[in-house]
Amino acid sequence: MTESVAKTEYQPVLAHLTDQEGESLCAQLRRELVKDVSQTGGHLASNLGAVELTVALHRVFDTSVDRLVFDVGHQCYTHKMLTGRWEDMPTLRQYGGIAGFPKPNESIHDAFIAGHASNSVAVALGMARARTMLGKDYKVIALIGDGALTGGLAYEGLSNAGECGQQILVILNDNGMSITPNVGGVADHLAKQRLKPQYLTFKKHYRRIMNATAPGRAVYKVTHRVKQALKQSMLPCSMFENMGFRYLGPVDGHNLSFLTKILRYAKDLDEPILLHVKTVKGKGFVPAEENPDAFHGIASFDPITGKLKHQPSENFSSVFGRTLARLADQDQRVCAITAAMTGGTGLEKFAQKFPDRFFDVGIAEGCAVSMAAGMAKQGAIPVFAVYSTFLQRAYDMLLHDVAIDNLHVVFGVDRAGLVGDDGETHHGIFDATYLDSVPNMTVLAPASFAELEIMLERALFQLNGPVAVRYPRGGEGKYVGTGGEEPITVLRWGNDITLASYGTEINDALVAADLLKCQAIEAEVIKLNQLTPLVPEVIEQSVRKTGVLLFTEEQAAQGSVGQRVAAQLELAGLTAKVSLVNCGESFVPHGTASLLKRDLALDGEGLARKALEVLGRGQTAT
Repeated sequence: MTESVAKTEYQPVLAHLTDQEGESLCAQLRRELVKDVSQTGGHLASNLGAVELTVALHRVFDTSVDRLVFDVGHQCYTHKMLTGRWEDMPTLRQYGGIAGFPKPNESIHDAFIAGHASNSVAVALGMARARTMLGKDYKVIALIGDGALTGGLAYEGLSNAGECGQQILVILNDNGMSITPNVGGVADHLAKQRLKPQYLTFKKHYRRIMNATAPGRAVYKVTHRVKQALKQSMLPCSMFENMGFRYLGPVDGHNLSFLTKILRYAKDLDEPILLHVKTVKGKGFVPAEENPDAFHGIASFDPITGKLKHQPSENFSSVFGRTLARLADQDQRVCAITAAMTGGTGLEKFAQKFPDRFFDVGIAEGCAVSMAAGMAKQGAIPVFAVYSTFLQRAYDMLLHDVAIDNLHVVFGVDRAGLVGDDGETHHGIFDATYLDSVPNMTVLAPASFAELEIMLERALFQLNGPVAVRYPRGGEGKYVGTGGEEPITVLRWGNDITLASYGTEINDALVAADLLKCQAIEAEVIKLNQLTPLVPEVIEQSVRKTGVLLFTEEQAAQGSVGQRVAAQLELAGLTAKVSLVNCGESFVPHGTASLLKRDLALDGEGLARKALEVLGRGQTAT
């Protein structure tokens, strides 16, 4: 039999902190957050808004045993600082430093990995059920933002957690999206009265006394029904209570003293609780309060003025948005869809210019794909702009709703390849594999801004069925060509080795070819413009000549484009030396793309060294 955890052995990190000390700590935390994130970049506004809430949680719960599950994890910085990582904050999101999201292998206090939205309640429910099954004794808390409630998975979790009957505390951090109706001053007053410590204490004693006798239980049943009827007509909590939760709130998320009291009260309740906390995104830093969207995920900035140290330059996302708006001018069937990422996918101007043809479904990628399928079925040309890592969440809809009926939906797959500082949860290193598995799919891979424009127009007006145009984060490299109309382009001719790649990784292949030339090795450089369906004939012809293929890509090894090319060569009866350089079979950590490419040997020097190794040469290509 499993031995229960003795909770008396543990203490919350801030258990003995007074209210005054806590408020002083919150001010110190905010100063440190602004200072550190101004240097490293990261998610600032959401963290500033959750400082008091996080401090209150660590006054009440011991997160080394109690399980605190973050949703997305954008607001976990204060938690990290309070659990032994304060001194590590200057390394936040830096190569070899601490991650920008909760990470269990980083600390026992990080209960679960987080990076994608809306899963926290379901994960927390699983932990609560495991606790019951295994006879353990700990508390389970899910901290979810109102934005994550736009995702259907959140409601699946809430529906199941509310009816489980077990202790689980869901904290709704409401910092902007209005989820409760404005029912006037009377409702506000009643909500505040319900949360007073005197009322909570009275309620607890009243229930215990009335449940002690049969007549008392009968009276309590009647009064409870009357109270429920009044509350549902006056207070904004019926949705959650209908799911089975005891609703507490709304609570001022910046009142540390009261937050601590209400959390202590909730901790003692052995049932599903939903605590509704109202916070201000960017709290305590004026630039972030005035423009919380800009400071949601931000690069390094001046900690006094809030101005970026380096102004953003043209990038693939902005080129995509500008091109799509231009093409929408030509055809009224063209429309744009996003899943709560208007700015990130470069669609701000499209949204302004074509408000009737722009649709934001919230954090609900599955809904976006199914909606796009419905629009395509009725004659529209929907374009869903989405990060590679988030499109993963809609794989079933890609197959069932789009591909089976061969519907013409265009996917702008942003952040394809290595994205850098956000790490494992955000690298786009799987799309070339999972998109290739979708029947009827065409996948295009531009390597320059000009090619993105060409390929997007082709995807909209020349191709049929589902089409994905995948492009990386950031700007283009030295290659600025326009060879995107053919499936494959030969960029450089040579006889000694074939270097093949796609997207902006082709820049590293060209650097490698230059380095090899210094060793008297002539490399033939081939760029794939279309990944699916694969058209391998040009590569086959090149490899018949050189006898050696080095295929490089920012994708996971299994199911990679390189593996498919190698299989085609074998089917064609070619006996050649083949080396595949990619992201390997493990998840890639956080760090700048340049450092990650260096470690994966995906940069020019690494590819040149690998080429020499395959060719049996011992020289160093530098």
